Amino acid sequence: MLDPEVLKTVRRIEISLRSTINSVMAGAYHSSFKGNGMEFSEVREYVPGDDVRTIDWNVTARVGHPYVKKFVEERELTVMLVVDASSSAEFGSGREMKGQVMATISALLAFAAIRNNDKVGLLIFTDEVELFIPPAKGKRHVLRVIRELLVFEPKGKKTHMQGALDYLGGILRRKAIVVVLSDFQDKGFELAFKMLRRRHEVIAVSVVDPRELELPDVGFVELEDPETGDTLLVDTGDPEFRDAFKREAKIEGKRLQSMFQKMSIDLVRIVIAQDTKDTVAPLVEYFRRRSREVRRAG
Repeated sequence: MLDPEVLKTVRRIEISLRSTINSVMAGAYHSSFKGNGMEFSEVREYVPGDDVRTIDWNVTARVGHPYVKKFVEERELTVMLVVDASSSAEFGSGREMKGQVMATISALLAFAAIRNNDKVGLLIFTDEVELFIPPAKGKRHVLRVIRELLVFEPKGKKTHMQGALDYLGGILRRKAIVVVLSDFQDKGFELAFKMLRRRHEVIAVSVVDPRELELPDVGFVELEDPETGDTLLVDTGDPEFRDAFKREAKIEGKRLQSMFQKMSIDLVRIVIAQDTKDTVAPLVEYFRRRSREVRRAG
């Protein structure tokens, strides 16, 4: 049973995303991924040119002339949301923190998935695996997933992405679409991504606050690392410092992009905006572009 306040928040998220899901995500999401294989549909009479390997010999023997099996693409997918709940996700310079934005994006993907009758699962991690909800179908299940994203209180503060991905790789038996949502303020997770990529479709979603890209001129400010508690007093009134900060942020962004590109993993960068539609716009555009590519390839 959902708490009334949590339910109100979930409904607010659903309403804010409804037009995006209806107009864009439902179709773009559906056509962005191929199914997990082929499943039997029916039998029909053999016609010249059919692959003899598809002949259904039982039916053929029963009716006295050749029949072949007809297969269709199995469309059911499994979407696994892997969400970073470390303390750095609690940062936000606007009306929403990074963790809240990750929950909103997860909700968008989850609602699009159930529209397609797909399964949705959730893994929340910090420096340990905090919560795992096995993939399942239905709106009731999706509401549970979103509820946990909104109210779950993690024990850990730091980030250990490799451990979370290794854990997921060990329990996911069926091929899945794994969406990892994080600010990626961690190191040494490349091998875990590569291993996961061998069996699953992996998408990385990087959530960034504007103040992590550029600092305003507000004089002396004490910056704190939320995962370690370390603090540093800086002078944002110094233009050289602000330029260096902006330059380092660009370098880090390019490094992350290059790293995922080498692993053949798509990276979607989300910079938090004042309006939810503007925030999720890069993800919507990603699915539009991916949908076009799949159609051209198919």
